[in-house]
Amino acid sequence: MSDAVSIRILDVLGGPLAVSTDDGQSLHDRIAPLLRAGQHVSLSFDGMETTTPTFLNAAVGQLYGEFTHAKVRAMLSVYDATPDDIVLLQRVVENAKQYFAAQAARVVPVNVASNCDEE
Repeated sequence: MSDAVSIRILDVLGGPLAVSTDDGQSLHDRIAPLLRAGQHVSLSFDGMETTTPTFLNAAVGQLYGEFTHAKVRAMLSVYDATPDDIVLLQRVVENAKQYFAAQAARVVPVNVASNCDEE
């Protein structure tokens, strides 16, 4: 197993505020290809002052639509996070798992009428 790639959020964003969807997408776009390649990722919150659910949904939450929960849990680790950031991240993860499970369970309706003979 190879060493984890360490990503410091502060370095990706260029500042201590993790608040926007765009910033979250930037981080997601760094993480997702590494996970696809089977690379472990260590995500550092060192130096971050503010982190919002909007940012975390884009950065981490959407990973659950691309990868299994088991894969994300096994290959993505978080460190240097405050207790508040951990609680927020746990909430984002739970919401994402529920959202994507509901999406997967949706049944696409079939247009039955198109297969029937017209009278």
